[in-house]
Amino acid sequence: MDHTLSSDATVATPACTPPRSLRELFWGFSMLSLQGFGGVMAVTQRELIERRRWMPLEAFLEDWAVAQVLPGPNVANLGVIIGDRCFGTRGAMVCLLGLFLFPLVIVGLLALAFTSFQHVPMVQGALNGMGLVVVALIVTTAVKLAVALRSHVGGVWFCVQAGGATFVAIAVLRLPLVWVLLAIGSLSCGWTYRCIVRRVVAERSDA
Repeated sequence: MDHTLSSDATVATPACTPPRSLRELFWGFSMLSLQGFGGVMAVTQRELIERRRWMPLEAFLEDWAVAQVLPGPNVANLGVIIGDRCFGTRGAMVCLLGLFLFPLVIVGLLALAFTSFQHVPMVQGALNGMGLVVVALIVTTAVKLAVALRSHVGGVWFCVQAGGATFVAIAVLRLPLVWVLLAIGSLSCGWTYRCIVRRVVAERSDA
């Protein structure tokens, strides 16, 4: 038997399979919410893409961008998008139920306990230390998601410029988020649309 691989052979990536039932959707988002102690974006990326393989990285990045722009909690917006896409209105409601049911019970119990231990120095130190963990989770996830930008129609350099401008506007200049989204977001959407049109025209010309 010939075990020689051809020079153009590529490594197959595992296929993505959307949730097959409302029950699977509910427990998936329930497990996501129970792990999301402050670093929900990192947990969402790992749970939906790496563990359950419900969607590819590029699709997740697009949906997450929409969820970021819409008002309300980002992960809740994402759940509504995914649930509605898979099972319609029922799927959207199941995602929200999975996201908020168990955390609501846990947070209620913790709130009762916290009133008795909030002044303990060890508890305050633990809460401060968790802030570093959350920052690390966000940075790690941002690096993972940045890989998908290599296939962006506008090019990697354009993505770097848009991301850098957003960081400077919010972190350095302290501009309101809504104006940053309207300005840089509109320019990014316009440039991306122009690149898509140019690609379509070029493909038709070649054909």
